[in-house]
This record gives sequence, structure tokens and C-alpha cells, in this order.
Amino acid sequence: MNTKKAIVREPGKSYTNCVTSHPLGHTVDFSIAKEQHKRYCSTLSELGLELIKLAPKDHLPDSCFVEDNAVVHGTKALITRMAIESRRGEDEDVEELLQEHFSVKRATDPATIEGGDVVHLPDKLVCGITQRTNQQGVEQLRSWMDITVSSITNLDIVHLKSYIKYLGKETVITTADYKNHPLLKNLKLVIIPKEEYYSINCLPVADTVIMSDKYSFAKKAVLDAGFDVVSLNMSEFEKCQASLTCLSILF
Repeated sequence: MNTKKAIVREPGKSYTNCVTSHPLGHTVDFSIAKEQHKRYCSTLSELGLELIKLAPKDHLPDSCFVEDNAVVHGTKALITRMAIESRRGEDEDVEELLQEHFSVKRATDPATIEGGDVVHLPDKLVCGITQRTNQQGVEQLRSWMDITVSSITNLDIVHLKSYIKYLGKETVITTADYKNHPLLKNLKLVIIPKEEYYSINCLPVADTVIMSDKYSFAKKAVLDAGFDVVSLNMSEFEKCQASLTCLSILF
């Protein structure tokens, strides 16, 4: 995809109540989160993306994680249906905006599906069946999109994209758990050790990968794979179990 735009939404006032099981979730600092988000947005702009900024939703703590609201591919977008009821309602203005650019359809009950579960490979989408996305969600995505949709089941994880991320140039960053997975065959793999697995929560923009600044092995591995790296401190989003991709919808 020739990415030109990024939909973003800054954290709202209730952000510290984000859905998380992270051991430091209770220490989320709202003011730091806002500054980190501002730097994230500046980085996207510096990499040539046009930002489309949605208004904060102060009553929805996780609403800054706009990626979960939609899956976009080609000429179509699927508005997702969140697994956690407290997150439903985040997507209304996302849908309105995407209708200006895509043919849009909504996922419906009994499906649950979130954008953080959908990995975009060159020839297919791979959707996780996880704690947030079910089989019906995969089937509704498959019936709507004009591309092959495969699936990987792991009910122990929140989102598949936290463990498999396509960087571009036929290259995937992942953990050893997926290095022999048939859906990744014929792709170059950057294997990250378990102690740095959070670094897979990165965001590729053209030949640059935006990454958390905590993980030196991962940064070197991505550089060695032929990408530029921009490192950001995203501590207040990691505490909410969120990734750099969660904070934007790129198209």
C-alpha cells in the first residue's frame, strides 16, 4: 500500500482507565501520554504522512487506539466490532471519515474483530483468532475484502499483530513461536527474543520503522534487515498493552 494518510486521535481525559493487565497499568500518566502521542504524530508527519486528527473522546479511555476500529485494504474498509463492550462506540466518527475514501461495511453480531488482529502481507491478510477476534469476525472480514484472508488461532494473546508484523520488502518481524509457520513461508523473518517481544509493536512507514526505544537487539535486527529506524519512548502506551500501530489507521 502506498500510504499517504494517517488517522489519529489523542488520548482523552479518561485514558488512565484503559483496559490493561500490564503490571504497571495503574501508573499511567496522562500528561506524559499526551506528550508521547504528540511526538508520535510529529514523527508520522516528518515521514511524509498527512494527519487526519479526530477529536478526543474523553468518556472512552481506549479511543486513541484507532487502529482497532477498522480494517482497511484496497477500496474497502470493515468497521470492526469490539470484543470489550466498554470500547464500543469508539468507531462512529472513524466510520464517517472512512466513508469519504472507501466502500464501508460493519461487522455484526456475533462477530468480534479488532484491527490489531489483522496482519497485512503482500498477497493476503492474516487475521488472529484471539481474545479479541472470533471465527465469525474472520469470516465477515473474508466475505467483504477483495483479498485472501487466512487465520492463526492463539486464544492466549490479545492481538496477533503484537507478535507478527509485516515491515515491507518481503520482511516480517516476529518471535521464534511463528518462525516456521506456513503462512510466513517465503518471507524474510526478523526473529526477536521473547524478552524483547514488545518491540514487534512497531510501525513501518515506507522504508522506516518506528520502534520503542527500549529494545537494542530488535533495533539492530531491523537496521540489519535494511530499514531505517526511528526510536520513540512510548511507555504510557505500553502500560495499556498498546502498540505503535494501534495509534493510527494508515491508508
